[in-house]
Amino acid sequence: MPSINNVRRNVTCPFALSQVTGKLGQVPRCRWLCVTLIGIASFLGSAAVGFRAGIPEPLTHDEFSYLLAADTFSHGRLTNPTHPMWIHFESFHIIHQPTYMSKYPPAQGLILAAGQVMGGHPIWGVWMSMGLMCAAICWMLYAWVPPRWAVLGGFLAVTHPLLGITGYWAQSYWGGAVAASGGALVMGALRRIIKRSCVFDALLMGVGLSILANSRPYEGLLVSVPMGVMLFVWILSKRGPMLWISVTRIVMPLLIVLALTGAAMALYNLRTTGNGFRMPYQVYEETYGIAPLFLWQTPRPEPTYHHQVLRDFQRNIGFFLYKRQQSMPGFISEKINVFLLMLVFYSGFVFTVPLVGTLIIMIPWMLRNRWARFALLTNSSLIAGLLVATYALTHYSAPIYGLNYMFVLQALRLWRWRNKLTGRLVSWFVPLLGIMVFLWSLWGPWKSVQLSDWHIHRARILAQLRGKEGLHLIIVTYSPQHLVRDEWVYNEADIDNAKVVWARDMDVSHNCKLIEYFKDRHIWSLEVDRDQSIPKLQPYAKNLCQ
Repeated sequence: MPSINNVRRNVTCPFALSQVTGKLGQVPRCRWLCVTLIGIASFLGSAAVGFRAGIPEPLTHDEFSYLLAADTFSHGRLTNPTHPMWIHFESFHIIHQPTYMSKYPPAQGLILAAGQVMGGHPIWGVWMSMGLMCAAICWMLYAWVPPRWAVLGGFLAVTHPLLGITGYWAQSYWGGAVAASGGALVMGALRRIIKRSCVFDALLMGVGLSILANSRPYEGLLVSVPMGVMLFVWILSKRGPMLWISVTRIVMPLLIVLALTGAAMALYNLRTTGNGFRMPYQVYEETYGIAPLFLWQTPRPEPTYHHQVLRDFQRNIGFFLYKRQQSMPGFISEKINVFLLMLVFYSGFVFTVPLVGTLIIMIPWMLRNRWARFALLTNSSLIAGLLVATYALTHYSAPIYGLNYMFVLQALRLWRWRNKLTGRLVSWFVPLLGIMVFLWSLWGPWKSVQLSDWHIHRARILAQLRGKEGLHLIIVTYSPQHLVRDEWVYNEADIDNAKVVWARDMDVSHNCKLIEYFKDRHIWSLEVDRDQSIPKLQPYAKNLCQ
């Protein structure tokens, strides 16, 4: 069977643009034009869906944490001082000691802050990250497949039904697009450097590695190690460039970017935790965590919790998940569930058609093609790393998202090699199917949200009190039926100057100290009975403190 690169000139563009007009058929050769158009289309499409569906309200613990970081950065601060009443404000995925900040690396918070500063709302940062991701994927694919197929890959990234402009990466604050952009930059730069050493590509690789280190550091490391090994081996091999070229065009530009990034990360850690080598994530896990991050580690001693809901979350969710995976049946069951979910999100039936149809000839091709073997090794490295991790969600594997499109596009090209007529039909079918699924998926974000959703209730109460005169304090009380994943107590970066402050109910002594501190505010009591019911907001009985 001939190499897929040998049939490159026989492969026509899936869009069949050359059949419509010869000039338009040359458009994919304008790399930066197409990359820019893909990025703009993704940004505008995400914004259009968002405006039509309505600006999303934060729902998960992670989203509130990222929004805290965004609010902090948008006001020109790296972190916030610990509040005197911080015990009432403890919540998931944020730290209060030694400073008040999100536990997560800063990349997602920075892009949300950019949206808040430039557009007046963090959601603009989400849409910008989608534009950057799709543009980065298209740029990466130009180094892996012929130009027309690279444009098709960018188009599929935009219209992906679950991770495209209608998916949760584009219509929530949870993230995924930032890490995917970093991974695409690294993989695109790697092939270009090995093909023709260039300072610009080395700088982009450094930027990609910096993004990974500040968005998904563990998964980014798993992806970067095979890349680093391959680059190092190539430099030392006979096919590599002369030593001075390697140093001046590859190593030095890369080290400069990474050194600047390392210094910035150390400064951020120093200001946030007091130690340049200690991340906020570590502080949070040491303060609240029980289950270890990896399955081979032993659980931590249970810390002292000020609130039952924090303890319930760590014991009933985190520690339970860890204990379940200590048995072989539980481990296999959990990992199968996780990877099936990732398979559905990252491929879906849109991409299953070309992959399954060419599996027999694609496997031998991957075994012979060194770049395909490298891509397979990189995917395997990430999967192996997630197997030993206690927690794994869909966006954890975002660093290899762009690389997955290479397999899809190469499968389509193999269809062309196997049978020209059938391959042409499949090449038309996949993007048309993607468009159909994309149009159908638009109904999901545009459908009306049920008013029983707890986060909608929270947003409505917040908007209601912001419309009233004065400042407000809400003391939240949970019933035993409360679901710990539905958390009401999150605050802005500057708590004292916030229009509305959310606080946890404690004993009378603590509550009275809190009320005394916020004595100039209207004090409210919020009873959350069940998360499916309408909560009760009423004036707080201040006579309890008299």
